[in-house]
Amino acid sequence: MKISQRKTGVALSYAGELVKVLVNLVYTPVMLRLLGQSEYGLYQLVYSVVSYLSLLSLGFGSSYLRFYSRYKAQKDEDGVAKLNGMFMLIFCSISVICVLCGIVMIGNIRGIFGTGLTESEYATARVLMGLLIINLAMTFPNSVFNCSITAHEKFLFQKLLILLQNLFSPFLTLPLLIMGYGSIGMVSVTTFLTFALLLSNMFYCFKKLHIRFAFKGLKIALLKEMWVFTFFIFLNQIIDQINWSVDKFLLGRLAGTTAVAIYGVGGQINTLYLQFSSSISNVFVPKVNRIVAESNDDTQLTRLFTKVGRIQFMVLGLILSGFIFFGISFVKIWAGPEYGASYVVALLLIIPVTVPLIQNLGIEIQRAKNMHKARAVVYMAIAIANVFISIPLIKLMGPAGAALGTAISLVAGNVIFMNWYYHARIGMNMIYFWKEIAKFIPALIAPCVAGMAVMKYANITGLVQLAAFAIVYTVIYAFSMYFLGMNSEEKQLIVGPVRRILRK
Repeated sequence: MKISQRKTGVALSYAGELVKVLVNLVYTPVMLRLLGQSEYGLYQLVYSVVSYLSLLSLGFGSSYLRFYSRYKAQKDEDGVAKLNGMFMLIFCSISVICVLCGIVMIGNIRGIFGTGLTESEYATARVLMGLLIINLAMTFPNSVFNCSITAHEKFLFQKLLILLQNLFSPFLTLPLLIMGYGSIGMVSVTTFLTFALLLSNMFYCFKKLHIRFAFKGLKIALLKEMWVFTFFIFLNQIIDQINWSVDKFLLGRLAGTTAVAIYGVGGQINTLYLQFSSSISNVFVPKVNRIVAESNDDTQLTRLFTKVGRIQFMVLGLILSGFIFFGISFVKIWAGPEYGASYVVALLLIIPVTVPLIQNLGIEIQRAKNMHKARAVVYMAIAIANVFISIPLIKLMGPAGAALGTAISLVAGNVIFMNWYYHARIGMNMIYFWKEIAKFIPALIAPCVAGMAVMKYANITGLVQLAAFAIVYTVIYAFSMYFLGMNSEEKQLIVGPVRRILRK
């Protein structure tokens, strides 16, 4: 049943991401034109500032599965109930703190954004900040229910909910944009959907999973142990916030909202890319924690790490190579000619992040083994360096300079350091991992030749023409991967469901 849930979860994850991409292809260009470059840049700027309040979670959400797995292995249901109660108290307290911090931020909005905004932009920014703070405050208690659903490996419900959210968001937002409500209408819809998601998760957890909350007899020693474990996850969250949000803040201070908008489009492409990688690895998190809790078998973990990494590489390889060949045409057609510079921003972000994305199950292995401290410390130093590198690069190159500073930090920390750390300290056989990834090289030759031919000889000017070339490229990539790249187990993941459908 759990294997079926994992397979269905992976399928729904990719379906959700595919729907999100298709919806964005239609929705984003309309949204950009209705908002205008300046207001879109303002929205991105406010969002990047408010997102820092997500650090109030202190990394506690990521520790739930580790402690849940421990209690389940001991068959301690009372321990699970107390764990749920402790997490709920923690996150409800964080929600209150989030709102209080938000009130202070709104009162000091001129000090936060400096002199880079007009009076009307300051007024809009206050409303956006208020709505985004309410939205964020609701995500904290929701994370308790969401973690519980993940721990029970009920991926069908979880991924279906995300799929519906991706569908409803643009359909509810567009009428408000057309009516002239702008970015405020857009954020109002996001807040409403977050509330609906919270209610749905609560209903499922209480009615279907029958989870219990115990608020008496909470163990202070457990809280101390959780804090020691989560502190370094908290550092990683700070690092992610610096790497993915500080660029917009620096651009807003140094270059204005138009530069933020150009970076924002490239960043949005990078965000979609990041989500595609986590679609499969997320459903294996409970299995990783179970292996570590029961046997801590490094060979078994390496095989799982490599298996997931290969599948992620096949998916991300298609997206990355396709974007390299068709990205400049895509960005100009999709977002508009004025966003052409976003292509370079997106490339500088997604190329270096590809290596850690195919290895992101390793983050969960580190946490399950409680060996994530060194990564956090090294990444923190690199993230701080990223800020100091990005400032002169922004003055020199604008949005591309901000992305280049992030790219340098990603290569230093996520590629060079982490591969050494996985092999030398965590126990992963990275030589085996990279040998398995290198087996895909012959399968990449045909698609790359086709892509370079299109770049050289084709003049893509419309969305239909772009879609036609993209479909042909995808077919070439898929056939090349199937016959030259996939192993027998990976082929069975495709052939098995097809055979079952044909039999029916």
